[in-house]
Amino acid sequence: MLNGTWHADLCIIGGGSAGLSIAAGAAQLGASVVLVEQDKMGGDCLNTGCIPSKALLAAAKQAQTLRTGAKFGISNVEPTINFAAVMAHVNQVISQIAPHDSQERFESLGVKVIRGHAKFLDHKTVDADGIRVQAKRFVIATGSRPVIPQIMGLSEVPYFTNETIFENHELPEHLLIIGAGPIGMELSQAFRRLGSKVTVLDSSNPLKKEDPEVSKILIEALEAEGVEVLSDAKISFISRKNETFSLELQDGRILHGSHLLVAAGRQPSFENLELEQAQVATANGAILVDKRLRSKTNKRVFVAGDASGGPQYTHVAGYHAGVVIKNALFRLPSETNYEAVPRITYTDPELAHVGMAESQAKEFLKKNFRILKVGFCDNDRAVAEGRTEGILKVITNSTGRIYGASIVGQNAGELILPWSQAIEKKQNIKIFTQVIAAYPTRSEISKRAANEFFKPKLYSPKIQWIVRMLLGKK
Repeated sequence: MLNGTWHADLCIIGGGSAGLSIAAGAAQLGASVVLVEQDKMGGDCLNTGCIPSKALLAAAKQAQTLRTGAKFGISNVEPTINFAAVMAHVNQVISQIAPHDSQERFESLGVKVIRGHAKFLDHKTVDADGIRVQAKRFVIATGSRPVIPQIMGLSEVPYFTNETIFENHELPEHLLIIGAGPIGMELSQAFRRLGSKVTVLDSSNPLKKEDPEVSKILIEALEAEGVEVLSDAKISFISRKNETFSLELQDGRILHGSHLLVAAGRQPSFENLELEQAQVATANGAILVDKRLRSKTNKRVFVAGDASGGPQYTHVAGYHAGVVIKNALFRLPSETNYEAVPRITYTDPELAHVGMAESQAKEFLKKNFRILKVGFCDNDRAVAEGRTEGILKVITNSTGRIYGASIVGQNAGELILPWSQAIEKKQNIKIFTQVIAAYPTRSEISKRAANEFFKPKLYSPKIQWIVRMLLGKK
């Protein structure tokens, strides 16, 4: 590729979920687009995050199905795990999806793709390995990287993160996982079901962002499968001797394992962009942006996806793409709103949440809120499938406006969508009483929760008196 200066309407730094969505949309709308990516096209989601982890979980679920057939009259079978073949399945899934995110596809859309490192030269120019790009607008979509906690000894031992664990083709005998957030919990179950002994530790509470009543059900399900979950486990020192890791805890316990995975969260990644050259300000590890995702100090520059410092989900990256395109191309003052962003932990059972949790309702709604809880134990489809664990928990105000919903149970991630829509549209829970839910489906639980809201009023003495009068009874 020849050196020189390229001119574009939009220069996007980062070929992950956010950058690719913006590039595809802008190019198809007629804008000239340059995309700079120094690593793999598709970013974390395709290569080291969403896709490989779900492929691994799917393999693990197949193994668990063989172990748990007795309740249906089918003999339990302990599966034989070929871990190298499992990882080949994971890589095959990545390869199948990769063409959608490939350089070739984006070039066919008219995007000019530069494979190299980008850095700002000034407020309107980026250098990408010798090619200068001057653009009307820039988008920083460089994603995030793993947080590596400051633990004595950690830097002296080999460890996995989500960016390297899928390159491993050896089934760990005993996997130690630091961090009991969604990544840690998902991988703990996957490796346990595939035959590893697993211990997951968290310095505070596992799944601490979630409603404790809901997360408790998931944690107990993982523990029932043999995952050891340790809360308030503060590590003072890590060492490795004869291929065995030792984690010394502040309370005196020492844990031993064969492999170590660090899953302590992620942080925005924008190092080496030389943002100061573009007058792009940062603070506390994040780029300062307004609600329109523009740099607060250089309105030419937008930030999208994990790099923005907002919720770190691929679906948020897609949402950001729409906000950036409206602002950068159409000059429409579109602003971000995260009130109805769902999050899902893709374990089995799944845990899904959107909107306010009970603790937030107590703070913002004070006493003007109601909690509705319905269990899958009374859902006929769940009973038929032998998967009755879990609940739906809904937060409304006193008049029924929906503010939050948490679901733990099989397919919770699929069931959360109507609650996300209801919160985004500021709808009342009565909308769930007015729909006909197919029977038998797990989605009936949403209608049942709505019915619970109206039960006290519907079956009150006043309504009973009215019914008796209409029936001619005294």
